[in-house]
This record gives sequence, structure tokens and C-alpha cells, in this order.
Amino acid sequence: MIQNYLFKLSQRYASKWLVFLIDLSIVLATLFVAYVIRFNFTLNFDTNQFFVQLPFLAFVAGVSFLIVGSHKSVIRHTGFTDVVNVFKSVTLIAAICGISVLVNRAFGLLPKFTIPLTIIVIHALLSFVALAGSRLAFKLIYNTLKCKFKTSKNILIYGAGDSGIVTYNALLSGTDKKFNIINFIDDDAKKRGKLINGISIVPSKNVDTRFIKKHAIDEIIVAAQTIEPRRIIRLVDSLTALDVEVKKVPPIEKWIDGEFSANQIKQFQIEDLLGRKPIEIENPNLLNEFKGETVIVTGAAGSIGSELVNQISNFDVKHLILVDQAESALYDVEQGLKRAGKHNFTAIVADIRDGLRMDAIFQYYNPTMVFHAAAYKHVPLMEKSPYEAIKINVNGTKLLADTASRYNVKKFVFVSTDKAVNPTSVMGATKRMAEMYISCLQKESKTKFITTRFGNVLGSNGSVIPLFKKQIEQGGPLTLTHKDITRYFMTIPEASQLVLEAGTMGKGGEIFIFDMGESVKIFDLAKNMIKLSGLHYPDDIDIKITGLRPGEKLYEELLANGENTLSTYHKKIMISKTRDLDYAQVKAQIEELCITNRFQNNNIVLKMKELIPEYKSNNSDYERFDKRVQIYKKAKSLAQTQDTKANKTSKSL
Repeated sequence: MIQNYLFKLSQRYASKWLVFLIDLSIVLATLFVAYVIRFNFTLNFDTNQFFVQLPFLAFVAGVSFLIVGSHKSVIRHTGFTDVVNVFKSVTLIAAICGISVLVNRAFGLLPKFTIPLTIIVIHALLSFVALAGSRLAFKLIYNTLKCKFKTSKNILIYGAGDSGIVTYNALLSGTDKKFNIINFIDDDAKKRGKLINGISIVPSKNVDTRFIKKHAIDEIIVAAQTIEPRRIIRLVDSLTALDVEVKKVPPIEKWIDGEFSANQIKQFQIEDLLGRKPIEIENPNLLNEFKGETVIVTGAAGSIGSELVNQISNFDVKHLILVDQAESALYDVEQGLKRAGKHNFTAIVADIRDGLRMDAIFQYYNPTMVFHAAAYKHVPLMEKSPYEAIKINVNGTKLLADTASRYNVKKFVFVSTDKAVNPTSVMGATKRMAEMYISCLQKESKTKFITTRFGNVLGSNGSVIPLFKKQIEQGGPLTLTHKDITRYFMTIPEASQLVLEAGTMGKGGEIFIFDMGESVKIFDLAKNMIKLSGLHYPDDIDIKITGLRPGEKLYEELLANGENTLSTYHKKIMISKTRDLDYAQVKAQIEELCITNRFQNNNIVLKMKELIPEYKSNNSDYERFDKRVQIYKKAKSLAQTQDTKANKTSKSL
């Protein structure tokens, strides 16, 4: 109430014209002080001449203020620019007065009117100090009165560079809250022990539990723009047991109209705590790669597919075709493109498992590039429904790839997953089979088939992050399958950039993978999300261990047994060198498996294991097939050995 009243009073009465009159009064008063100083702090000067000079000075000062506009600044937000404007006004006043006196002396226009030049110099210095000082004094008084009636927050600012100073000024200039800046944090040895506006700079190692409690810190605001995520993770981990919020200043390019205010300070998102810098791809060849192309994106309403659509729509494509069977989600993507002013696209509700429908779309639009992101991806659900997993992930990919090959599409980019590596689930195995079929098709097709393989995507449908957020909103607990489970993570834009880069880089037959840094422990991720929500584990929200789900891995991998990598021109992108396949045989087996699956064969998972030697179920009913596959392989190997011996014997005879 009181602070709002003060604010309204300042808005009503501290107008530019009130400032104008106050400044004018200060300039006239300092003329008297200048005379007193000039005459050894006595009144032994011509007062009649002084009172003649006052109107002249008032006129000159008024004109100068109007020209420079120094009276228009908001006094409670006085800054360096305002002080510079005061200096300009005072300089202009002194210049006009000095020139007037010199001209009057030279031509004798007004013999009785004169101002000693020493008085002009002294007056200019006094006026500048008084005008600037009055502004700073008013700002100090206003902030003091305002802060008396507001709840104070003790703040640490992480980063003593330009961004940190801007953050400091924004916090002090805010009218909604009171912030008490305790220290700046910076590990630059050159800044250690120095002060910024009287506030000391301390190294991060000094900011421990004891320091936080001693100064009753409420918030730590990370203003440094180049700080490594690992430091933030360590900082958040160290504050888990304390009631301290960690917030961040957004990147400079996201400041509103280039200006920063305290309202733009945000909570840290879990994407900021990946433990690595965001992977960025800046390839000018992408512009040329997509120029004039007709591109199909399947699964266009999904997390990856929709981001692919958004990024591809920024290129100069001839036409963009969005294909998905989810009607409502596809409608949302379509409306988003329209709002963004995009027009050269068509959204089509279609099922990639419908061969006739796909053929009709390819025949009508004649696409030159295909990005295949449509898939079933939920591990526990697919473990219960291998029929559906094969139907969409294998047979759907097969139909789409065959159609692309038949219509001589230039490039076909397949979005795979790290769960296809040494698969332990039906979902992972179906994605691996799709990879294998594409590799086989590459041997006989003019189309360049390219695969991208990456880990979990933050914020995608069904991923752990949205689940945790929802559970936090509901008051917990957070459910976790195993305390030691780890995953590789990337953001949706990162994943989409990889897919697009693969489309440019690929020559056909490659499997591209990202250097995603170290895997993230999900238990630590859950604790950090609780902390970033302003809550405490386990007091406010607990974490419940539920046990591994059917088909779920404890650790994910990016490379299968027997695979290694080849480098590319981008240090974060590698090519997986897969084991050799008997392409003709594997292709025939996959085709046979897709046909067999139509009859919902109960032993279809067994056939998958026979086709993929590295597929071993984990925490699943299908583990019973693993022993049978081993027996089958031993028998097959023994039979091959016996055949070899028999052939050698017959030859010797």
C-alpha cells in the first residue's frame, strides 16, 4: 500500500517540469555561491549587478535544459547517461555565458553588464556537482524509503562481468521488490578482492553452506553468460539441503528490445543442467541442401517431427508435406506454421503402414527428401504389443523406404534411437531391424538411406522430464525405476539439428551418432528438478523407486558390440561402423518376419532374437526365448561344422 502510494506520488508530482524548475533554482543558487567563493567567502561584490545577471542566467539555463533535455530523465532511475546530459547542459550554459560576456566586452553593447570569467568557471563546476548530486541524492532517498516498506531478499550474483553489472542495476532499479546484493561471485583471479559499487567479489569456493547461512542468502542469480553447466550442477547439488533458489539471466539476444529488467530473471530449466554445452551446428550448406526440394516428414505431429517441420520450414523448400495419423496434434502443428506466416506446406492425415496411401502421396507430390520420424517408442507398452511394434517400426519403415526407393527419392533420413543398440526390449529390437533393412536397401537402391541415432530427448512425449514435472505439480512422489539408472539426453532442437545435418552430410548407408557427453544419473536429475522447483528432497517431495520396467535398460549405449566410430567434419558427430551383414539374407528374413507378424504369431519375438544376435531381453517375459536362441545357435553352428568336415572328407576321397 505505502510503496504504491509513494510510486503514484512520484509519478504525479516529479514530472519533467518540476525537475526543470528545481534544476533552474539550483543553477541560480550556485551563482550566488560562486560569487561568495570568488570574493573569499564574503559579500563584498556588487549585488545590484548580481541581480541583473540572474534573469539572464535563468534564460540561458532554461534554453540549455530544453535543448539537451536533461530534465526529462526519470530521477529515481538516474544513471551514467543522465549525468552526461547534466554535464552537457552545464557546458552549454557556461559556453553561452562566456561568449556573451566576450562579445559584450568587444562591442560594448551593455557597458554595465558583465560576469567575471572566473565566476563562470566556478559556477559551471558548482552547477554540475549540485545538479548531479541532487539527482543521486533523490534516487538514494527514494530507494531508502521504498525499501523500508518492502520485504528484502539477500542476493548473490554469479558473474562480475558486464552481464553481472547489468543484472545488479536491473535489480536495484526494480520497483516491485527490494533486493539486497550481498556479493558478486567470480573465479577470475584479476577480479578477486575488488569491489563493484562497494560490493566485494568472492570466488565460488567461498560460497559454501556456512557462507549461505551466515548471510541468509535467499537467491543466487547466475548472470555469467559463458558458465559451464557442470559448475551450475555442482552449485545446485551443494544447495540441495538449503532454502536457496538458483535463477539465471537469459542470453543477451533474448533481452527484450536489447534491454534487461529484473522480470526477465527466470528459474533454471533442467535443460540447462545436461552437464555439457548445447551442441550447435552451423552449416551454411543446409541452405543449399533444402533449396527447391519437396520434403516429406512422417510423424510430423510428434516431438522430433514437429521440430523438424519448424526448422525445415525456415529453408527455401519448394514444398513441405506433413504426414501423421494423429489428427489433433497435426492440426496444432499446421496452425503453428500458419501463425508463423508459412504457406508452402500441406498437412496430410495418413498412416505409413498403408502402402497404397503412401504410394498415392509420393505419386502426387513427387518428394525428393524424406525424414522418417514416425514410430512407436514407449518401451513397456511395446513389450506388451510386439505385433504393433513390428507393424509400425519395422513394416511401416519398410513400406515407406520401399516407396521412396521406387520413386527415386534423393535422400531418406531415418530417425532411430540408442535403444536399438544391443536391444533389451521389443521396441529397441524393432528399431534395430528397421536400421538393418535400410542398410540392406541401400545396396540396391539409388536413394541415399541415412540413419540418425541418439538418446532420450528432453521434453518429448513420454520422456521422464514431463513426467517428473507433472508429479511435482501434484505434490509427488517422483517415481523412478532404479536408483542407478542413467540416460543420455539432448534437447529437441539438438536432435532435430542432427537429423537435418545427417541429411546434408550423408552419402548413403551411414548411421550418425552424437557425442552426447556423459550420461546423466536420473536420480540426481530428479533431485535437481525438485530443487529447481523451490522444494526440498525428501521433506517436501520424495522419490519412490518402483523397479525396472519390462525391457528397460539400466544403462543406455550409443554403440553396439562390434561397432566403432569414424569421425566427420563436425567434432560432435560420428559415424557408427556397424558389423557386416549378409544383406540379401537379412532383407529376406525381415520381409518374411513382417509377413509372419500379420498372423500375430506368438513366437514372433523368438524370430526377432534369431535375426538380431545381440537382442537379449531384460526384466521381461521374453527372457525365456534367450536360452532357446542360444541352443538353436549352438545346434546351427555344430551343423555347419559337421557340414564343413563332411565336405572336406568328400573332397579328400
